[in-house]
Amino acid sequence: MSVFGVDYAWGRPGPAALKKAGVRFVCRYLSHDTSGKNLTRAEADQLSDAGLWLVVVWESTASRALSGKSGGVADARDAARQAAACGMPGDRPIYFAVDFDASSGQQSTINAYLDGAASVLGRDRVGLYAGYGPVKRAFDAGKITYGWQTYAWSGGKWDSRAQLQQYSNDHTINGVGLDYDRAVKSDYGQWRVGAGPGEEDDVPEYVSLGLSKPMAVKKDQTARVKFDKEYSDRGKAHADGAYPAVLSGGAKGTQFVIEVDVSGGHQFRLIETDPDNGYATSKTYPVRTGSGTFVGVCDSRQHLYVELHPTADGEANVSAKAQYWHR
Repeated sequence: MSVFGVDYAWGRPGPAALKKAGVRFVCRYLSHDTSGKNLTRAEADQLSDAGLWLVVVWESTASRALSGKSGGVADARDAARQAAACGMPGDRPIYFAVDFDASSGQQSTINAYLDGAASVLGRDRVGLYAGYGPVKRAFDAGKITYGWQTYAWSGGKWDSRAQLQQYSNDHTINGVGLDYDRAVKSDYGQWRVGAGPGEEDDVPEYVSLGLSKPMAVKKDQTARVKFDKEYSDRGKAHADGAYPAVLSGGAKGTQFVIEVDVSGGHQFRLIETDPDNGYATSKTYPVRTGSGTFVGVCDSRQHLYVELHPTADGEANVSAKAQYWHR
C-alpha cells in the first residue's frame, strides 16, 4: 500500500487545497518554536474536520538527538504535552527528528536519546525521522517502533520496517513549500482529534501500466500514450488494450497520485480529456522530463492521459503507476 501525504513547517496550505492535491495525511511539527512552526489545536481541528490525518514530529534543532538520554526525556515530556493540547489521542506515537547525516559512531548517543523518550512515552510510541542509516540502526537495536525515513542521506536505500517515507522535497501547494511523503504501512502513527487510525478510507486503489513495445516518436510532435500493458488493476480502472488512458474521473471525480517514467529524456505531461468533446484536452499538468509525480483530482467523467513532447526522433518506453481514491 501507499498513501500520499505532505509535511510542512511555517506555511499553511489549507485543507481545501491539500485535498484538491490528493493529500490524505499531513505531518506537522512540535517544538519550542514560537514563530508559527508548530501544530496548533485550531489547525488540528481544521484538518481533522476536513478528513485529513495528522502525524507529529518533534524537532527543536537538527542534531538535538545528540543530547542523549536526558535530552530525550525532556523533549518527550514537552512533545507529549503539546500533542495532547492539540487533541492527539494518548496512544499515538511521536516521531523525533535526526535531521542530519548521522554517522554510525553517533548512534549510541541517538539510541540513548530514544531511550529517554521511551521512558516517558513507552517504547511503542517512539518514532524516528532520519536517513536510512539511523533508522536501520535504531530498528535493529529495538529503540523505535515507528520509522519515518527521508530519502536524504539514504543512497537510494529504504528500510522496509519504516512506516513513512519522505521521498521528494521542494514542492508547492497553494503557495506553501512542502515535501512529499508516503505511508507504506496501514498504521503510520496517524490520528485525528480524538480518534486513532481509520479503516478503508485511507487505502487507495492501485494501477500499474506500460507498453508492450516502445512508441515511435518524432521531434516536436506531441503524442498521447496509449497504454496496452496492464500489470496491476484491482479496481478495474483500465481495460487492457482497449482503454488507453491512465484513469477516469468516475461519476464524482477521482483523487490521484501518478508516477510516470519516460525513457529517452523526452518531455511529457499529464492531461485531462473530455470524452464528450472528442477527447479534447480539458486540463493540463506541468511538463516533466524523464520522470515525474503528479497529484490532483480528475474531474467526473474525464479521462487522464500521458502526453509526450518528444525532444528528438526515436522511441520512448513509458510506464505509469497510479494510486487513486474515488470520491
